[in-house]
Amino acid sequence: MTAQSGAGGIGRPLREFVRDRIRDRISDGTYAPGTRLVERDLADDFGVSRLPVREALRMLDTEGFVEMLATRGVIVRQLSRADVEELFDVREALETLAFRKAAQRATKADIKRLEALVRRADRAVERADRATVYACNVAFHDMVPEIARNKVLASMLEPIEGRLHYINLQNDEPEVLWAEHRIMVEALISGDADLSRQLSCEHIEVNRARVLTHLFGAPRSRPVAGDRP
Repeated sequence: MTAQSGAGGIGRPLREFVRDRIRDRISDGTYAPGTRLVERDLADDFGVSRLPVREALRMLDTEGFVEMLATRGVIVRQLSRADVEELFDVREALETLAFRKAAQRATKADIKRLEALVRRADRAVERADRATVYACNVAFHDMVPEIARNKVLASMLEPIEGRLHYINLQNDEPEVLWAEHRIMVEALISGDADLSRQLSCEHIEVNRARVLTHLFGAPRSRPVAGDRP
């Protein structure tokens, strides 16, 4: 089944449109962890039949956004500590590559977009407009895979970033995140691929510790190279 107009766009499978809409609502906290998702209600909400909704939910189950329980049906998945650790492990491997490639491949147009984002975020920080600062943080991470110009990499990062967006919404210091991002933007604009990768790795590790502390208390100590068991 494909969308002919409106909802999914001409020729785009409805299941993908519905999946993306549900994923967005999970990511922005509209559907919080533990929320039950009912096919009939979602079909009515999106103005589609139940079939593309069912297919979308199966896709989201594969991506780890929802889980299908025999007793409760489909619910938004609650991430465990192990889930979060694994997400950050994969994010580190993929996103550091994205930053390296973005620094190497950024065009003049890309640099203008990054500079515009800096101006927008800096103004929001001055106004204490936290909603806009958060939106700029999200936009930055969405922009980097585009600038890297690797479709496979972008498609792999999309669901991972989506699953972390809800977690990042819980951060009560978006200005701190932006301060970290601003340094990373400057590295991208300078075209320094090694520095961009290094700053990305450091940012992810800091954010990992921050998220684990917020969700589960003090993070477990991570093994250091050279340590003996």
